Amino acid sequence: MDDVKIGEILMPGEESEQDAKARRVRKRFWPTLKRAIGHIPFVRDLVAAYYCALDPQTPLRTRGILLGALAYFVLPFDIVPDFLAFVGFSDDIAVLTAAFAAVSGQIRDVHYQKADEILKGPLPDS
Repeated sequence: MDDVKIGEILMPGEESEQDAKARRVRKRFWPTLKRAIGHIPFVRDLVAAYYCALDPQTPLRTRGILLGALAYFVLPFDIVPDFLAFVGFSDDIAVLTAAFAAVSGQIRDVHYQKADEILKGPLPDS
């Protein structure tokens, strides 16, 4: 996956685009995470990013970047099919890593606290 493609995925976009991505992410995040949980090495960061992206207090640019990465993560079809176990999530990992670097420090303690709490029990269905 090249930097140009990752850059396109992580474009913050207009507010209406962010709203559409947020709906997609809310609908598909937990089922996708359940399939990926053993293959993604930074599940806590991923869940914290989910809460950060949906937090209305998060700056618009940060929300846009995270929603782009999370929307790519929940896409049923992407460059490397996710059903190929770890290899299938390698492109998702690249996009998510780039997003985390772009929003460094914007994911707050409250988002990590929510992630820790949800990861203690069974994950929601949606």
